Amino acid sequence: MDKDKKQIIKNVAKLLQEVPSSLEVVKNDAKKEQRFNYLAKHMVEKAIREDALIVSEDLKGIAILFKIDGSQKNFWQELVDDVKLAFYVTGIRKGLKALKTQNVVRKQRPNQGTYLYCWFWGILADARGVTDKMTAFRMKDEFYERAYHLQIPIYAETRIRRVALAYQRYGFKKLKDWQHPSGDTMVFMRYDPPKKQDHA
Repeated sequence: MDKDKKQIIKNVAKLLQEVPSSLEVVKNDAKKEQRFNYLAKHMVEKAIREDALIVSEDLKGIAILFKIDGSQKNFWQELVDDVKLAFYVTGIRKGLKALKTQNVVRKQRPNQGTYLYCWFWGILADARGVTDKMTAFRMKDEFYERAYHLQIPIYAETRIRRVALAYQRYGFKKLKDWQHPSGDTMVFMRYDPPKKQDHA
């Protein structure tokens, strides 16, 4: 797994450089590459800790699907992570700006009940589109399998139009468009799995 983990982190770091949100928060200096790697490592390790990592067989498709409920998360772990991120990735000013945006984003999801939250989903450029592997399709099936098994919805948001359209093609319903401070439109979406008795 160690070799795989290194490759997954490398792939996430590459994908993050296409994501508007991470391009905005990662400090743009001589250490930019290292900062993307640190952010990717932080995300992958957090996902592993919470059993939220979904990876395609070829490691080119990576998603982080957290199960969120009302129970108290490990507050101190989160705080330490945030401080480290501010130091190694964003810088304090960008970190505070990102925090403000994140508060708006969080408010679009329920503050009680249990649901799955797609924190990250990316597919490397050479595995996109209609390929033999059908990477996106297979990953989507894994998302839906989890939602169906647990009988809970999935929430997601994106500022990339082609990604928003892909989510909706896969059965997500659009909840809201939000004018992001950058000028982009952020699309909030939700997927509801079929009820188990419907398939009895």
